[in-house]
Amino acid sequence: MFAVTTMAMTVSLPMMNQTRPEPTTLFAERALLASGWARNARVTMRAGRIAEITQDTAPQVGDASVGVLLPGLPNLHSHAHQRGMAGLVEHRGPSADSFWTWRELMYRFCDRMSPEAFEAIAAMAYAEMLEGGFTRVGEFHYLHHDLDGRPYADPAEMSTRVAAAAEQTGIGLTLLPVFYAHGGFGGSAPGHAQRRFIHDVDGFARLLEGAGRAIAPLPGARLGIAPHSLRAVSPDELARITAAVSADAPIHIHIAEQVREVEDCLAWSGERPVQWLLNHQAVDHRWCLVHATHMTAQESRAVAATGAVVGLCPITEANLGDGIFDAPVYVDAGGRWGVGSDSNVQIGAIDELRLLEYSQRLARRERNVMARRVGSTGRMLFDAALAGGAAALTPPLDGASQPLGLALGASADCVSLRLPAEDVVLPAADDAVLDAWIFGGRIRIDQVWVHGECQVRAGEHVARASITARFEQAMRGLLAP
Repeated sequence: MFAVTTMAMTVSLPMMNQTRPEPTTLFAERALLASGWARNARVTMRAGRIAEITQDTAPQVGDASVGVLLPGLPNLHSHAHQRGMAGLVEHRGPSADSFWTWRELMYRFCDRMSPEAFEAIAAMAYAEMLEGGFTRVGEFHYLHHDLDGRPYADPAEMSTRVAAAAEQTGIGLTLLPVFYAHGGFGGSAPGHAQRRFIHDVDGFARLLEGAGRAIAPLPGARLGIAPHSLRAVSPDELARITAAVSADAPIHIHIAEQVREVEDCLAWSGERPVQWLLNHQAVDHRWCLVHATHMTAQESRAVAATGAVVGLCPITEANLGDGIFDAPVYVDAGGRWGVGSDSNVQIGAIDELRLLEYSQRLARRERNVMARRVGSTGRMLFDAALAGGAAALTPPLDGASQPLGLALGASADCVSLRLPAEDVVLPAADDAVLDAWIFGGRIRIDQVWVHGECQVRAGEHVARASITARFEQAMRGLLAP
């Protein structure tokens, strides 16, 4: 039986399979449950899900003791292969540097990447995500073809490598194969550097079939689609691929990331990118609008009304000089958001949340901007990123709602923190733990579980040594003269 016990009540649900391995029970001094903070809580994980929660109790023999137990956060936007570029493109050339010059360097990096190297780099990125508190990743995957641009014998070869990296590391996966057909607005021909990304609609359908087979063995894996951007997908292609997917498939798209993108879209259509999308697609809760940096206030309120999620990647957006998302207008309209690591130049859940808040402070010359009401900024950041990320990566199947966070029946994806023994402030208020973790820099991740399996111990991925060795070998090959 699944059961949750408090001092007042017990609720039970039937187990589907009684022959599963023995459960694991964590005893937490504090746990951030879906219902709020609990002290002295026992959380039992069985068959990959949270099967029992008991509050205000004592540990039992065999329990694993932890300090603070939290839900793992979703990383709603990743380009895993770009982890290999981290720190390698911070050199100014003779002309003004921008997203567009960075993109040319990224294309050149892709030119040499084999499937084996891609898998090794993705595994490193996913291990670091787990070490940084992310327990599920949305892989916005567009590196599809061989070095010459021709499809592999298996059109889903590179998607299979994504799935393999997720399996090796244990991270939850939402695979988002990218449809990319054009080099600019209006259906312009793609450039030679984009040859590894390109599909027509029929070829994309074959890719999705293979991607579905690749992720089928992974617990809780989901498959969606990612029309790359309005500049890479024609209106007809966008309509066809979004109409062909199931009603519970997530749909992610880059949009309004750059000022030039907005200007080019206006020149092509007479409408701004977000405005065009809302006028030509039935945007709803399945959609994630990645970046959406340059929206008007009217567009922000309109997106919020659709139930879509905005995918914010503050570290990458800062690294590329994209601009600062106008969060207060969007959040005040009820807009949902989550965070992603995008280019993976630096990976960490709280690093994204911290920079999101600090960028808003710099733009508005205020403090505690993302809170929007009286209370803990860390708690409000954490709750919003958890809910928005889950909505973007695991929208309800068949319309059925899913438990979120540390709740009965939810996937057993959780993170434990080590509290510094010398810190005498933290016991005063539970939310202070989140504030100190995000903004204080003194608290460290100890362990991470995904689907009930411990993937990080003492702050390090359990397979860190072998993953690092494969990554180093792949990088030596890619960077060789």
